[in-house]
Amino acid sequence: MRKLLLALGLALTVATPAMAADYSDGDTHKNDYKWFQFNLMHALQEKPGNNNHTYFEMEFGGRSGIFDLYGYLDVFNLTDDDDSDKSSENGNGSKMFVKLAPRMSLDGLFNTDLSVGPIKEWYIADYTTIDGQESDSAGYATKNGIGADVMVPWFGKVQFNLYKTYNIKANEWNGYQFSTVWFKPFVNFENGSFIAYQGYLDYEFDLQEEAGATSKHGLAWFNGIYWHSDRFAVGYGLKVFDNVYGIKDTSSFRSSGVGHYFDVTYKF
Repeated sequence: MRKLLLALGLALTVATPAMAADYSDGDTHKNDYKWFQFNLMHALQEKPGNNNHTYFEMEFGGRSGIFDLYGYLDVFNLTDDDDSDKSSENGNGSKMFVKLAPRMSLDGLFNTDLSVGPIKEWYIADYTTIDGQESDSAGYATKNGIGADVMVPWFGKVQFNLYKTYNIKANEWNGYQFSTVWFKPFVNFENGSFIAYQGYLDYEFDLQEEAGATSKHGLAWFNGIYWHSDRFAVGYGLKVFDNVYGIKDTSSFRSSGVGHYFDVTYKF
């Protein structure tokens, strides 16, 4: 999925204070952190297409100075099963999918507090995907725009980004995407483990038919309940799809509905 971006929410919530960015002392590296984890995921009724499959995900992120980064690499059809929904025998030869989402802090770049009300820090944001599908539709896409860290009641600090999408292979712009990600521990145990509500929402709009979209909009909204310890996490996620990726939902090919995700994570 696009997926468990959830560790990003964890890093954002835990590693940065709930206050405006302060670079006045010249130390842009005082909030540095990094993380790395492996996820074994099983998806049921994933859209588009109602796919059931198990995949491996290597996920990473962190911050260094004025830059923060989130990324993952998904490896599909681990057993090379021809009966898998992700097999080329079934019309989907995608073996890998990569996402890289760096952001650059404007507050840090200009050494200035640009916070306004609940908005605590501003960023230039990028979102690049590399699709390993064995078809002419595979390739690169990038989204460029602006981001912000915002204090939201109950949730704490939440990341918001607004992008304009550019398909590199097709050499054309195609709509916009609004994205947010959150991580909220709400049950804490004496041994230090906790349960969190975590997830993300990606909403694409103003998608163009001439760029290959069959719907003007697309939605992917992941809602996860996860138990976390220092080294492991186990969770379930309900993902809501609506014309996801700008593919119009039909009775013969479903791009709207819900999917279910089960995850076991090992944290490095």
